[in-house]
Amino acid sequence: MSIIDEIKESFKKGSVLTRLIYINLGVFLFIRILNVFFFLLNQDFSLVNWLALPADINQLAHKPWTLITYMFLHFDFLHILFNILWLYWLGKIFLIYFNSKQLVGIYLLGGLAGGIFFLAAYNLFPAFTEMVVFSRLLGASASVIAIVIAVAMWAPNHTINLLFIGPIRMKYIALVSLAMYVIGIASSNAGGNLAHLGGAFMGMLFVLQYRKNKDLTKGVSSILSKGEKLIKPQQKIKVTYKGKAVDDVEYNRQRNLKQEEINRVLEKISKSGYDSLTKEEKELLFKMGK
Repeated sequence: MSIIDEIKESFKKGSVLTRLIYINLGVFLFIRILNVFFFLLNQDFSLVNWLALPADINQLAHKPWTLITYMFLHFDFLHILFNILWLYWLGKIFLIYFNSKQLVGIYLLGGLAGGIFFLAAYNLFPAFTEMVVFSRLLGASASVIAIVIAVAMWAPNHTINLLFIGPIRMKYIALVSLAMYVIGIASSNAGGNLAHLGGAFMGMLFVLQYRKNKDLTKGVSSILSKGEKLIKPQQKIKVTYKGKAVDDVEYNRQRNLKQEEINRVLEKISKSGYDSLTKEEKELLFKMGK
Protein backbone atom coordinates (compact mmCIF):
# COMPACT_ATOMS: atom_id res chain seq x y z
CA MET A 1 0.00 0.00 0.00
CA SER A 2 1.41 3.40 -1.04
CA ILE A 3 1.66 6.42 1.25
CA ILE A 4 -1.27 8.07 -0.54
CA ASP A 5 -3.39 4.94 -0.08
CA GLU A 6 -2.45 4.81 3.60
CA ILE A 7 -3.50 8.45 4.05
CA LYS A 8 -6.81 7.78 2.27
CA GLU A 9 -7.43 4.73 4.44
CA SER A 10 -6.53 6.68 7.59
CA PHE A 11 -8.90 9.48 6.57
CA LYS A 12 -11.77 7.07 5.90
CA LYS A 13 -11.35 5.04 9.09
CA GLY A 14 -10.13 7.89 11.30
CA SER A 15 -12.19 9.85 13.79
CA VAL A 16 -13.89 13.16 13.01
CA LEU A 17 -11.03 14.90 14.82
CA THR A 18 -8.51 13.17 12.57
CA ARG A 19 -10.44 14.26 9.48
CA LEU A 20 -10.58 17.88 10.59
CA ILE A 21 -6.82 17.86 11.11
CA TYR A 22 -6.25 16.20 7.73
CA ILE A 23 -8.41 18.78 5.96
CA ASN A 24 -6.50 21.67 7.53
CA LEU A 25 -3.13 20.10 6.73
CA GLY A 26 -4.22 19.19 3.21
CA VAL A 27 -5.35 22.74 2.41
CA PHE A 28 -2.14 24.16 3.90
CA LEU A 29 0.11 21.88 1.85
CA PHE A 30 -1.87 22.50 -1.33
CA ILE A 31 -1.66 26.28 -0.88
CA ARG A 32 2.05 26.28 -0.09
CA ILE A 33 3.02 23.92 -2.93
CA LEU A 34 0.95 25.96 -5.37
CA ASN A 35 2.69 29.05 -4.06
CA VAL A 36 6.05 27.55 -5.07
CA PHE A 37 4.90 27.14 -8.67
CA PHE A 38 3.60 30.71 -8.81
CA PHE A 39 6.91 31.92 -7.37
CA LEU A 40 8.94 30.04 -9.99
CA LEU A 41 6.77 31.47 -12.75
CA ASN A 42 7.13 34.96 -11.23
CA GLN A 43 3.35 35.30 -11.03
CA ASP A 44 1.19 36.87 -8.32
CA PHE A 45 -0.34 34.28 -6.00
CA SER A 46 -4.04 35.06 -5.51
CA LEU A 47 -5.73 31.81 -4.39
CA VAL A 48 -5.46 32.82 -0.72
CA ASN A 49 -7.42 35.97 -1.56
CA TRP A 50 -10.18 33.77 -2.97
CA LEU A 51 -10.40 31.63 0.16
CA ALA A 52 -9.70 34.13 2.98
CA LEU A 53 -12.58 36.11 4.49
CA PRO A 54 -12.51 39.77 3.40
CA ALA A 55 -13.53 42.45 5.91
CA ASP A 56 -15.16 44.50 3.18
CA ILE A 57 -18.84 43.59 2.76
CA ASN A 58 -18.77 44.42 -0.97
CA GLN A 59 -15.93 41.94 -1.52
CA LEU A 60 -17.72 39.34 0.60
CA ALA A 61 -20.79 39.64 -1.62
CA HIS A 62 -18.68 38.37 -4.53
CA LYS A 63 -17.01 35.64 -2.42
CA PRO A 64 -19.62 34.38 0.08
CA TRP A 65 -17.94 30.97 0.33
CA THR A 66 -15.05 32.57 2.21
CA LEU A 67 -17.16 32.59 5.38
CA ILE A 68 -16.57 28.80 5.41
CA THR A 69 -13.26 28.35 3.60
CA TYR A 70 -11.34 30.79 5.77
CA MET A 71 -11.60 28.52 8.83
CA PHE A 72 -9.64 25.77 7.04
CA LEU A 73 -7.06 28.10 5.51
CA HIS A 74 -3.51 28.71 6.80
CA PHE A 75 -0.42 30.11 5.14
CA ASP A 76 2.19 30.49 7.92
CA PHE A 77 3.70 27.31 9.39
CA LEU A 78 3.56 28.42 13.04
CA HIS A 79 -0.05 29.49 12.59
CA ILE A 80 -1.21 26.04 11.51
CA LEU A 81 1.13 24.28 13.96
CA PHE A 82 -0.40 25.88 17.05
CA ASN A 83 -3.95 25.59 15.73
CA ILE A 84 -3.53 21.89 14.92
CA LEU A 85 -1.94 21.15 18.31
CA TRP A 86 -4.74 22.90 20.18
CA LEU A 87 -7.36 21.25 17.97
CA TYR A 88 -5.87 17.82 18.66
CA TRP A 89 -5.43 18.22 22.43
CA LEU A 90 -8.68 20.02 23.18
CA GLY A 91 -10.61 18.08 20.57
CA LYS A 92 -9.78 14.83 22.38
CA ILE A 93 -10.94 16.34 25.67
CA PHE A 94 -14.11 17.66 24.00
CA LEU A 95 -14.93 14.12 22.82
CA ILE A 96 -14.81 12.89 26.42
CA TYR A 97 -17.90 14.97 27.20
CA PHE A 98 -19.59 15.35 23.80
CA ASN A 99 -19.90 13.36 20.57
CA SER A 100 -18.16 13.64 17.21
CA LYS A 101 -21.09 15.35 15.45
CA GLN A 102 -21.04 18.06 18.10
CA LEU A 103 -17.30 18.50 17.55
CA VAL A 104 -17.80 19.21 13.85
CA GLY A 105 -20.79 21.39 14.65
CA ILE A 106 -18.99 23.56 17.19
CA TYR A 107 -15.97 23.81 14.89
CA LEU A 108 -18.13 25.21 12.07
CA LEU A 109 -20.35 27.36 14.30
CA GLY A 110 -17.30 28.75 16.12
CA GLY A 111 -15.72 29.63 12.78
CA LEU A 112 -18.93 31.31 11.58
CA ALA A 113 -19.25 33.31 14.81
CA GLY A 114 -15.61 34.37 14.56
CA GLY A 115 -16.15 35.52 10.98
CA ILE A 116 -19.27 37.48 11.93
CA PHE A 117 -17.49 39.20 14.84
CA PHE A 118 -14.64 40.11 12.49
CA LEU A 119 -16.99 41.52 9.83
CA ALA A 120 -19.15 43.41 12.32
CA ALA A 121 -16.23 45.07 14.11
CA TYR A 122 -14.41 46.11 10.93
CA ASN A 123 -17.55 47.63 9.44
CA LEU A 124 -18.90 49.30 12.59
CA PHE A 125 -15.95 50.74 14.50
CA PRO A 126 -14.14 53.86 13.19
CA ALA A 127 -10.74 52.43 14.15
CA PHE A 128 -10.91 50.04 11.17
CA THR A 129 -12.34 52.40 8.56
CA GLU A 130 -9.10 52.92 6.64
CA MET A 131 -8.04 49.26 6.69
CA VAL A 132 -11.34 47.48 6.04
CA VAL A 133 -10.73 47.24 2.26
CA PHE A 134 -7.35 45.54 2.70
CA SER A 135 -8.09 43.29 5.71
CA ARG A 136 -8.85 39.59 5.54
CA LEU A 137 -9.20 36.72 7.98
CA LEU A 138 -7.85 33.18 7.73
CA GLY A 139 -7.16 30.31 10.11
CA ALA A 140 -8.95 27.82 12.36
CA SER A 141 -8.34 29.85 15.54
CA ALA A 142 -11.97 30.89 16.09
CA SER A 143 -13.16 27.29 15.61
CA VAL A 144 -10.50 25.94 17.98
CA ILE A 145 -11.27 28.57 20.62
CA ALA A 146 -14.95 27.62 20.47
CA ILE A 147 -13.93 24.05 21.37
CA VAL A 148 -11.62 25.27 24.16
CA ILE A 149 -14.26 27.48 25.77
CA ALA A 150 -16.95 24.80 25.44
CA VAL A 151 -14.74 22.36 27.37
CA ALA A 152 -13.91 25.02 29.98
CA MET A 153 -17.59 25.86 30.46
CA TRP A 154 -18.73 22.25 30.70
CA ALA A 155 -15.81 20.88 32.73
CA PRO A 156 -14.13 23.90 34.37
CA ASN A 157 -12.05 21.77 36.71
CA HIS A 158 -10.70 19.45 34.04
CA THR A 159 -6.92 19.65 34.44
CA ILE A 160 -4.32 19.53 31.67
CA ASN A 161 -0.54 19.76 31.82
CA LEU A 162 1.01 22.70 29.97
CA LEU A 163 4.66 22.77 29.01
CA PHE A 164 6.77 24.87 31.43
CA ILE A 165 3.65 25.57 33.53
CA GLY A 166 2.39 22.22 34.78
CA PRO A 167 -1.17 21.17 35.68
CA ILE A 168 -3.79 23.86 35.19
CA ARG A 169 -7.59 23.79 35.16
CA MET A 170 -9.53 24.58 32.02
CA LYS A 171 -11.38 27.51 33.61
CA TYR A 172 -8.12 29.37 34.15
CA ILE A 173 -6.97 28.69 30.59
CA ALA A 174 -10.27 30.13 29.35
CA LEU A 175 -10.08 33.24 31.53
CA VAL A 176 -6.48 34.04 30.57
CA SER A 177 -7.23 33.45 26.90
CA LEU A 178 -10.26 35.76 26.92
CA ALA A 179 -8.28 38.50 28.66
CA MET A 180 -5.50 38.22 26.08
CA TYR A 181 -7.99 38.41 23.19
CA VAL A 182 -9.64 41.54 24.57
CA ILE A 183 -6.27 43.24 25.12
CA GLY A 184 -5.11 42.10 21.68
CA ILE A 185 -7.86 44.02 19.88
CA ALA A 186 -5.64 47.12 20.06
CA SER A 187 -2.71 45.24 18.47
CA SER A 188 -1.62 44.52 14.90
CA ASN A 189 -3.76 41.36 14.91
CA ALA A 190 -7.03 43.03 15.82
CA GLY A 191 -9.03 40.95 13.33
CA GLY A 192 -7.69 37.67 14.68
CA ASN A 193 -8.49 38.58 18.28
CA LEU A 194 -11.99 39.67 17.36
CA ALA A 195 -12.52 36.35 15.63
CA HIS A 196 -11.24 34.56 18.73
CA LEU A 197 -13.85 36.36 20.81
CA GLY A 198 -16.52 35.31 18.34
CA GLY A 199 -15.46 31.68 18.65
CA ALA A 200 -15.37 31.98 22.44
CA PHE A 201 -18.88 33.43 22.43
CA MET A 202 -20.16 30.46 20.42
CA GLY A 203 -18.45 28.00 22.75
CA MET A 204 -20.15 29.61 25.76
CA LEU A 205 -23.52 29.82 23.99
CA PHE A 206 -23.34 26.16 22.99
CA VAL A 207 -22.83 24.99 26.58
CA LEU A 208 -25.43 27.37 28.04
CA GLN A 209 -28.04 26.07 25.60
CA TYR A 210 -26.93 22.46 26.00
CA ARG A 211 -27.60 22.69 29.72
CA LYS A 212 -31.19 23.54 28.72
CA ASN A 213 -31.30 20.41 26.54
CA LYS A 214 -30.91 22.49 23.37
CA ASP A 215 -28.14 21.36 21.03
CA LEU A 216 -27.09 24.21 18.75
CA THR A 217 -25.08 21.82 16.58
CA LYS A 218 -28.10 19.72 15.56
CA GLY A 219 -28.86 21.87 12.53
CA VAL A 220 -25.29 21.64 11.28
CA SER A 221 -25.23 17.86 11.84
CA SER A 222 -28.49 17.49 9.90
CA ILE A 223 -27.15 19.48 6.94
CA LEU A 224 -23.90 17.49 6.90
CA SER A 225 -25.79 14.18 7.08
CA LYS A 226 -27.98 15.15 4.11
CA GLY A 227 -24.92 16.25 2.18
CA GLU A 228 -23.19 12.96 2.91
CA LYS A 229 -26.22 11.03 1.63
CA LEU A 230 -26.18 13.04 -1.60
CA ILE A 231 -22.47 12.34 -2.10
CA LYS A 232 -22.77 8.67 -1.16
CA PRO A 233 -26.29 7.51 -2.08
CA GLN A 234 -27.39 4.28 -0.52
CA GLN A 235 -27.14 1.27 -2.77
CA LYS A 236 -30.47 -0.11 -3.84
CA ILE A 237 -31.00 -3.78 -3.14
CA LYS A 238 -31.88 -5.61 -6.29
CA VAL A 239 -34.19 -8.57 -5.74
CA THR A 240 -34.24 -11.26 -8.40
CA TYR A 241 -37.00 -13.82 -8.50
CA LYS A 242 -36.28 -17.19 -10.07
CA GLY A 243 -38.62 -19.89 -11.04
CA LYS A 244 -42.19 -20.00 -12.24
CA ALA A 245 -44.76 -17.86 -10.42
CA VAL A 246 -47.57 -19.71 -8.60
CA ASP A 247 -50.93 -18.52 -7.30
CA ASP A 248 -51.95 -18.50 -3.63
CA VAL A 249 -53.85 -21.80 -3.77
CA GLU A 250 -50.94 -23.70 -5.31
CA TYR A 251 -48.45 -22.05 -2.93
CA ASN A 252 -50.46 -23.08 0.14
CA ARG A 253 -50.85 -26.63 -1.19
CA GLN A 254 -47.08 -27.01 -1.68
CA ARG A 255 -46.36 -25.55 1.75
CA ASN A 256 -48.80 -27.96 3.44
CA LEU A 257 -47.27 -30.94 1.65
CA LYS A 258 -43.79 -29.90 2.75
CA GLN A 259 -44.91 -29.45 6.34
CA GLU A 260 -46.55 -32.88 6.36
CA GLU A 261 -43.31 -34.44 5.09
CA ILE A 262 -41.30 -32.65 7.81
CA ASN A 263 -43.74 -33.83 10.51
CA ARG A 264 -43.43 -37.42 9.23
CA VAL A 265 -39.63 -37.27 9.39
CA LEU A 266 -39.67 -35.82 12.91
CA GLU A 267 -42.07 -38.54 14.07
CA LYS A 268 -39.79 -41.19 12.59
CA ILE A 269 -36.84 -39.77 14.52
CA SER A 270 -38.80 -39.87 17.78
CA LYS A 271 -39.68 -43.55 17.24
CA SER A 272 -36.57 -45.03 15.61
CA GLY A 273 -33.80 -42.41 15.99
CA TYR A 274 -31.88 -40.26 13.53
CA ASP A 275 -29.93 -43.19 12.06
CA SER A 276 -33.14 -44.71 10.73
CA LEU A 277 -33.62 -41.82 8.27
CA THR A 278 -32.92 -42.26 4.58
CA LYS A 279 -30.47 -40.04 2.70
CA GLU A 280 -33.36 -38.01 1.24
CA GLU A 281 -34.93 -37.50 4.68
CA LYS A 282 -31.63 -36.31 6.15
CA GLU A 283 -31.23 -33.82 3.27
CA LEU A 284 -34.75 -32.53 3.98
CA LEU A 285 -33.86 -31.88 7.61
CA PHE A 286 -30.62 -30.21 6.57
CA LYS A 287 -32.45 -27.83 4.20
CA MET A 288 -35.03 -27.09 6.89
CA GLY A 289 -32.29 -26.11 9.34
CA LYS A 290 -30.71 -23.51 7.00
